[in-house]
Amino acid sequence: MAIIYDTTMNPGKLDLLAAWLPGRPWYVATGQAPVPVKAGGFRLDDPEGEVGIEFMVVTDTSGGRQVAYHVPVTYRGAPLEGAAAGLIGTSEHGVLGRRWVYDAAHDPVFVDRLLALFRGDAKPQHQSASDTPEPGVAVRYEGPQVAGVPATELPEVTEDARGTEILLPGGARLGLTRTPAEAADAPSGVLAQWMTPDGATHRGVFASLSFGPPARDADAGA
Repeated sequence: MAIIYDTTMNPGKLDLLAAWLPGRPWYVATGQAPVPVKAGGFRLDDPEGEVGIEFMVVTDTSGGRQVAYHVPVTYRGAPLEGAAAGLIGTSEHGVLGRRWVYDAAHDPVFVDRLLALFRGDAKPQHQSASDTPEPGVAVRYEGPQVAGVPATELPEVTEDARGTEILLPGGARLGLTRTPAEAADAPSGVLAQWMTPDGATHRGVFASLSFGPPARDADAGA
């Protein structure tokens, strides 16, 4: 069970993301520095209790626009060896001390728990309350089951303007939607909610699981 502490992080998560987002291929530049605002999400538990896992949505309000970004992150008490490319930054947690914050796509514990969510072996948790299920998350998936991955095996990650893909053994692929759109009736994927600064609630696909060649390879051969 993840324990959510009522404390501070310095720098805060939104400050870290403001510096990190412009370097992503899926970020929509506005000509101004990002101004991310918390917009929703949920968590998954690490059975070992070592890694914090948060599916976070923020809305960038810079440039007079409101663009939502899905940024799953992991929190660790020490650097993840070999995953420097996925490091968002470090922060001082008011209770736990220094935390290394990673883009979760690069973290094998996140990949393992996301696969467990697709298998029905993990339960979504509230984003900001300890030991509290999050009923607003739905998993729609009828494909082959995929086993977990070793906690020491770094994922193979590719990303472009369309989002992020995590390549798995056996031809399986996890997709992370980075700019979620309203798709409450999507037939498959992990569906969750977020809220825009105007107070509107939206629901769409945060992650998908599929098989075969990566979408960008299929497009290239079309």
